Amino acid sequence: MDEIDAGLLVLRLLLAGLLAGHALQKSVGWFRGTGFEKTAEVFESWGFCPGRRHVALATTCELLGGTLLATGLLTRVGCAIVIGTMIVAAAPNAGNGLWAHLGGCEVPVTYAGTAACLAIAGPGQLSLDHVTGLPDAGAWGAPATIALGVVAAVPPLLNRRRALRGHPTEPVRPPDRSEAGPHGDPNP
Repeated sequence: MDEIDAGLLVLRLLLAGLLAGHALQKSVGWFRGTGFEKTAEVFESWGFCPGRRHVALATTCELLGGTLLATGLLTRVGCAIVIGTMIVAAAPNAGNGLWAHLGGCEVPVTYAGTAACLAIAGPGQLSLDHVTGLPDAGAWGAPATIALGVVAAVPPLLNRRRALRGHPTEPVRPPDRSEAGPHGDPNP
């Protein structure tokens, strides 16, 4: 074991802790979260319908991915889960740009990027993957992990797209000028 292994352990634990915090905000309202029902309403407003099912799925993915990363067991599977989940999580705020203080998708992009880095670097010696002797997937392991995460994000994003197209927001219409008064006032 060396400093790199220690650093990889700290990075895995940090990301796992943050993912657990987000999952607990959604599911039970801890850490000033809104809890399951309110989060389901928000998810539906973002086009993730039905909201309850998507909250349960997001919570499960965050907890499972985080657990796999924290323990270093099936680390690349955990990375793929986190990458896919964070791509989906970034979608509602992507239109606001990257930066979180402007309502952007900085946090899920950072989490997905961190998971991609862990997929590339591997979990290190302080992991159950190393202790149990699970084989490394070799040179194709990291690209396959990242690709799997991206592909896994496609179905929920397509469902969201369909839901948003099915319930378009009503366009703001200008007042009907046919009944307008002499000065264009809509209330003569």
